[in-house]
Amino acid sequence: MTPNYLSQGDKGPSGFHVLRICIPLGATAGLFLGFLLFFWIQRRKKRRRRRNDWPMIEIRQYQFDELEKATEYFSEERLIGSGAFGNVYKGYFDEEKRTLAIKIAHADSYESFEEFHNEIDLLSRVEHKNLVNLVGYCADAGQRALVYEYVSHGSLLEYILGKERKPLTWQQRVNIAIGSAKGIAHLHEEVKPSIIHRDIKPSNILINEGFEAKVSDFGLAKKGPEDDASHVSTQPKGTPGYLDPAYFSTLRLSPSSDVYSFGVILLQLVSACPALDHMRNRSQYHIIDWAKPSVEKGFLEDIVDPSLLLEACDMKVMLKIAQLGLRCTTWEPNERPTMRQVVRELEESLRHAMRKLDDGEHELESISIEGVTLQRFYVGSFDISTSLGA
Repeated sequence: MTPNYLSQGDKGPSGFHVLRICIPLGATAGLFLGFLLFFWIQRRKKRRRRRNDWPMIEIRQYQFDELEKATEYFSEERLIGSGAFGNVYKGYFDEEKRTLAIKIAHADSYESFEEFHNEIDLLSRVEHKNLVNLVGYCADAGQRALVYEYVSHGSLLEYILGKERKPLTWQQRVNIAIGSAKGIAHLHEEVKPSIIHRDIKPSNILINEGFEAKVSDFGLAKKGPEDDASHVSTQPKGTPGYLDPAYFSTLRLSPSSDVYSFGVILLQLVSACPALDHMRNRSQYHIIDWAKPSVEKGFLEDIVDPSLLLEACDMKVMLKIAQLGLRCTTWEPNERPTMRQVVRELEESLRHAMRKLDDGEHELESISIEGVTLQRFYVGSFDISTSLGA
């Protein structure tokens, strides 16, 4: 049988043409994928370099028996606080000749040792005078603990809602607002990668002997967005009343979520009222809804802490703080100021008040509260060197 050369000849050139087309396409696709892989590797290296460039603070690893001895075996007398993540004890270390705060984690506080190690790694890169600094840790005898510097004068919560502490003056409130804002701004803008606290509230703002603020408790802290990203996607965590509703509804976490929480605190510094109050009308259950009508009208008399009316107080500064609190808590995250902007506005309000004092402008005003007329100076003396410092 004679071979059909024609039909074979027809197939030959067709296959050759297919190969001529496929080989260049394959080579192009390979080069493109190689370029993508190279770009991805370089990006990873860049991120890793950035992380490694940020200096780690030297911290100590403690043995569990050292913590037991320092706290008198975790006696009730040494217990200074408790929360969802664990109990905090006051411990005295003879060898170091200092008092430290020891946070013993609950058994279910960390899903894994890696999660505990990640928190240590995060905190070991943070050092600022308005942040409670990590001194050491313990991962011994099945226990996990973090050791912090001890802050002696309790938390902001004790001053604005507690009954045992003396009420804060207006100057102290401004000083605390500026200090805590600086600490949070450091986490957001000066640490690489940035850190979002996620649980800014009065009980996590500690007060030292100079009435300066130190932000504490980084149990919920999370690394912020990197490069050009605007947020990180994560399940919402925080405290009711302070938890950013935009973050809660969208699962998008950004530094503006901490700004929202801080705005609630600013309103509390002015009013000394809880963030959520069942005694208020349902429509004013949250402090934002309760304070907003008065603040927008420029009248603080209905919401201001009565203790501020018993002494010299700059009510214009208090009003500016309340107005800033409302801006921090606006629903749209992009419309909120950054923590760095918050610091600048608080410092400028204080400087303006001090200039008035230096110029001898003492403006007297009378306010009637429950039939009692109170005389109040707008401005009192105050040393602002610590507030306006770096």
